Amino acid sequence: METLVVEAEKYVINYLNEYLDFKYVYHNLAHTQRVVSKVNELVETSELDANEKGILQVAAWFHDTGFTKTIEGHEKESMKIASAFLKTQEIDTKTIETISNIILATQMGYEPKTKLEGIIKDADCAHVSSKKYDEYASLLRKERELTLNKTIPRSDWISDNISFLTHHKFYTDLAARKWERRKGKNLANLLQSQNKIKEDTQKLKQKKAELNFKKEKLDLPERGIETMFRVALRNHITLSDIADTKANILLSVNAIMISLVLSNLVSKLDNPSNHYLIWPTAVFSLFTVTSIVLSVLATRPNVTKGKFTKEDVADKKVNLLFFGNFHKMKLDEFEWAMQEMMQDRDYLYSSLTKDLYFLGLVLNRKYNLLRVTYTVFMIGIIISVIGFIIAFQLAETKVLAESVNTLL
Repeated sequence: METLVVEAEKYVINYLNEYLDFKYVYHNLAHTQRVVSKVNELVETSELDANEKGILQVAAWFHDTGFTKTIEGHEKESMKIASAFLKTQEIDTKTIETISNIILATQMGYEPKTKLEGIIKDADCAHVSSKKYDEYASLLRKERELTLNKTIPRSDWISDNISFLTHHKFYTDLAARKWERRKGKNLANLLQSQNKIKEDTQKLKQKKAELNFKKEKLDLPERGIETMFRVALRNHITLSDIADTKANILLSVNAIMISLVLSNLVSKLDNPSNHYLIWPTAVFSLFTVTSIVLSVLATRPNVTKGKFTKEDVADKKVNLLFFGNFHKMKLDEFEWAMQEMMQDRDYLYSSLTKDLYFLGLVLNRKYNLLRVTYTVFMIGIIISVIGFIIAFQLAETKVLAESVNTLL
C-alpha cells in the first residue's frame, strides 16, 4: 500500500501541474498537499490499520483532481480519474470502490457514513481552524471570482463564510478536540469583521445624509447659479472694456495721423509741383476718417427711454438690472419694482439672463465694428503706402523726362 501511495502522489502532482487551470488558486496542488497532511495527522493516533491509512491517503491525493474537468460535480470526475489510475496499478475492485466512496464523501452537504469518510471530510475542511484562515478564504474568493467571472463583494463573502462556519461540524472526535477551538476564534473574527463593515456602512450613510442636509441647507444649486451669473457678467464687462480700449487706440492713432496729414501735406498740395500727392493723400485721408468713424460707432452708447410701468413689472418685461431702463424713474417707483423682482425668484433670474443676453448683443456689435475698423485701417495703410510709392515714381519719371527734353 505504501508503494501505491507513493505512485499516487507522483501521478497527482504531474497531473495537476499539467492539466489544472491557473484560475484555481485555492483548489490546487498546495491544497491537496494540505489535505493529505491533515489526513496523516488524524490517522496518526487512530486505530486504523495500514491498509485503511493507505486508502485514505490515496483518496486524499485524488479528491480534487476533478477540477481539471469541471467545477460542478468535480468529485465524480475525481473518482473516475482515481479509478482509471488504480486499474493501471492492478488494484482490486473493492479497494477501488472504497477509495471512490471516500472521494465522493468530500461533496458539500454530504453526511459521512463511515469513519474513513468522516476523516477525509474533516481533513478537507481543516482550513476552517487554521491560523491562516483569512489567507485561504481570500484565495477561495479569488478563485470563485476568476472561475465565475464576477466580483464578490467583501460583505457578501464574509456573510457566506459566517454561515459556513456556523453550520460546519467535525465528524471525528480527534478533529473536534484539535480544531474546534480555533474554528471558534476564526468565526469570532469573521463576526467582528462583519460588524465593522456594518459600522463603516452606517457611518458612510450618516456622512452622506449629513452632506445632503448641508447641500439642501446651503442651497448649493442656487449658489452655483449665482456664481455662474457673476462670472459670466464679469467676463462680459471685461470683454467690453477690452473692446473700448481697442477702439480708443484706433481712434487716437487715426486722429494723430489725420492731424499730420492736414498740417504737413494738405498745405503743400496747392503747389503745382506737388500735384502728384493729391490722390495718395486723398486715399489716405479717406481710410483714416473711415477708421475714426467706425471707432466712434464701436464705443457710442445706445440711448434708451429710461422708463417702465407697473404693468411691465407685473408682466416681467422690464430688466431692472440695466440703468437704461430706469434712469428716468422716481426713486420710490424703482424701489418698489426692485422689491417685486427680489421676491420673485424666476423674475430675478430672468432679469439676470436678459442682462447677460443683451450684454452679449452689445459685445457682438462692438467686436464686429472693431473687426471692420481694423480691416479698413489695415487696407488703408497698405493702399496709401502703395499710392505714395507710385506717385513718387511717376514724379521722378516726369522730372527725368523734362530734363531729357531740356537737354535735347
